Amino acid sequence: MPKAKPHKSLLKRLVITKTGKARHTAAGYKHLRSGKSPDRLRDLRRGSWVDSSDTKRLSRMIYVRLRGAQQPKSAMTRSPNPTERAEKVSEAREANKAAREAFFADAIS
Repeated sequence: MPKAKPHKSLLKRLVITKTGKARHTAAGYKHLRSGKSPDRLRDLRRGSWVDSSDTKRLSRMIYVRLRGAQQPKSAMTRSPNPTERAEKVSEAREANKAAREAFFADAIS
């Protein structure tokens, strides 16, 4: 099976933040500036965030999990593997059992 290689030109055009958002340069800033207002040029100079609808396609190209500008941080959480899931379920059951025993102990006394 061939090695999974990231799309190099896309990596050069994106800046990926620590939280998983991707920032890119806005289109339309490089030429024909005389016909654009200063406010518009200022907005173009700032760049923009990758939209949520594009993150799935781009993350497949660069093999990095991304989240869109409108998505919460919880979109980046990794699904637990079966052993981690079993541990979480058993911890939750034990905590629930302890809470139930404490409730009934208070109710009896």
